[in-house]
Formats: sequence, structure tokens, C-alpha cells
Amino acid sequence: MCGNEALAEAAIIAGLDAYFGYPITPQNEISAYMSKRMPEEGRVFLQSESELAAINMVFGASATGKRTMTTSSSPGISLMQEGISYLAGAELPAVVVNVMRGGPGLGNIAPSQGDYFQATRGGGHGDYRTIVFGPSSVQELVDCMPLAFDLADQYRMTVVVLADGILGQMMEPIVFERKPRRKLPPKDWALTGAKGREQNIVRSLWLGDRVLEEHNYKLQAKYEQVQKNEVLCEQYEVETAEIVVVAYGVAARMVRAAVDRAREQGIKVGWIRPITLWPFPTEQISKAADEFRIFLTVEMSNGQMVEDIKLAAAGKTPVLFFGRPGGGIPSVDEILERIRQLTIPAKR
Repeated sequence: MCGNEALAEAAIIAGLDAYFGYPITPQNEISAYMSKRMPEEGRVFLQSESELAAINMVFGASATGKRTMTTSSSPGISLMQEGISYLAGAELPAVVVNVMRGGPGLGNIAPSQGDYFQATRGGGHGDYRTIVFGPSSVQELVDCMPLAFDLADQYRMTVVVLADGILGQMMEPIVFERKPRRKLPPKDWALTGAKGREQNIVRSLWLGDRVLEEHNYKLQAKYEQVQKNEVLCEQYEVETAEIVVVAYGVAARMVRAAVDRAREQGIKVGWIRPITLWPFPTEQISKAADEFRIFLTVEMSNGQMVEDIKLAAAGKTPVLFFGRPGGGIPSVDEILERIRQLTIPAKR
């Protein structure tokens, strides 16, 4: 299956109750697939009149305790940022998929990783976070969907799946597995009718003296738990490496091939692949930096994740960058050449 259709089916298997979306390339196959499959399952599909409408429909459906989802591509996701901030303020779970395209502006429909800052820094107004996945294969795209819904429900927050045009369009063999869900808390906050109980109120407006401040402290405590418990990353040959290449998503596939070729040529190089972009694998990168390795970050952008690498390395080792923005895709040969060009300083 192509990535867009595969993630749509994975979301349905994960218990998606309602999908709201608006067309934009390169993720149109998701909404087209949902328009057929959701009614077949007796669930809600609605093509909204805009991205603003879609994210607010997600807000409304989530407030009733239903599993909800929307998808879009870069400029469409930008239009949703106010609604995502409202979801965070109201502590409502939701899944948002961004199949990234080149930017800024309308840009083009080529694959890109230029939305990393937007996804990992919240994207909208206020102090909030979203959990962010950066899958690198269609199978991983499928596998992260049930986890995304579980994490959204567990922590009552938005989970962003950050893919790109290649991953959405490429076709790979996949396996759908119905894995056990996490043990999730009851949705006793949901708006399901107040007969026989006190009313629930879902809101993001807090006007009392210091009330919003205390609400922010509560959110921050939740985010700290996410950082502690939900980091996912993959590592290869880091213990014996003098150069560590860091990449996520489709760029990590090119890095993996370049590292294998460099190893065949006797170059001591390994890679780290963040799977969760937030929470970020800071501890794993910091540990690798203790050994005075050089870091090379490869991105399909002008350099965004590189800032998180530098923060994690904390000045202990050089952090270099190679990337191509606006739909450019680093090739295996280009990455291999950059690895060859690096000079290994003497060990301290």
C-alpha cells in the first residue's frame, strides 16, 4: 500500500471514530480513502470547508470522548495551529497527520522536513507541546498510528505524525497487526450528557486570578512525564563510531545506506534515528557526545533538528549540518561525501 492509504487503514484499525479533513497535496489519498472506508465501518467522515473548520470539528468530536483525527500538508497544518492550541488548553486528545511539502508559503508539492520547528515547538500560541512521531517507512507509519491514539488518550494531548511527500506516496509491503492497547484512563471528563452526575466543562479560557498560571503548571508536569516515559529512538554502531550521523524520517533511509557504504570503506561511523521528535532523545545523544564524537545532522531542510542536537550535545562535541531545503532530497552519494570530508580531531 502507499503510505497515505496505509496510515488511514491503520487509524481505522486503531479505533478512529471520526475523521475531518480538507484536500491538499500530497496527502489527498488519505481523505479519499477515508471517504470510502469510514462509512463502510459505520463511522464519521466529513470533508470540511477548510482546514480551520476541520481542526475545530476535531475539537468538538474529541470533547465527546471519541477518537478523532485530521490530516493535511504544511500550509494546511499552519491554518490549524489556533485549534491545536485550543486542544492543548482544553486537554483534549487528537491525532494530526502532516504529510510535509516544500515551503515556505505555498512552496511546492515536493517532500520536505521544513515543519520540524512547527511540530516540536507546539506551533501555536501559548506554552504547550505535542507528541511528535517521525516515521521512516510505511510499516513504521502503520505501527505508530495505534500508539499515537493511545498516547493522545493517555496524556489528553495532540499527537502529530510528521511524514513527508515521499512517505505518503511510496508503496511498500506492510503487515497490519492488532496489538494490545495500553491501559488507558476512563474518559470521565467527556461531554456525554450530565444526567445523574455533575456537568463536565471543556474549555481553554481561564480568567480567574492565577488560574491559568496553575493550569500551565499542570500541563508542564504532564509534559515532563511524557519526556520521561515516551522517548523512542534507534541507534546503529554508535559505540564504535567516531562520527555519528543523526536523521529522521525518509532522510534517515539515505543516511543508513551511506553509513553502510562508509563502514565498508573502513570509516568508523554510526547513526542515531529519533523516532519521537518530541520528546526528543536528548539523553541518548548526550551520552554519545561524552565520547567526543563528531555529529553530522542530515535533514531535508535548512537545518531545524540540528538545534536540538546542539542542545543535547551541550558543547561537548562538534555538531555539523548537511541538508537540502524546499523539496531537495540529500542523496546517498552526497551524504557519503560529507562523511568522507570530516576530519576526526585527536581524542582528548
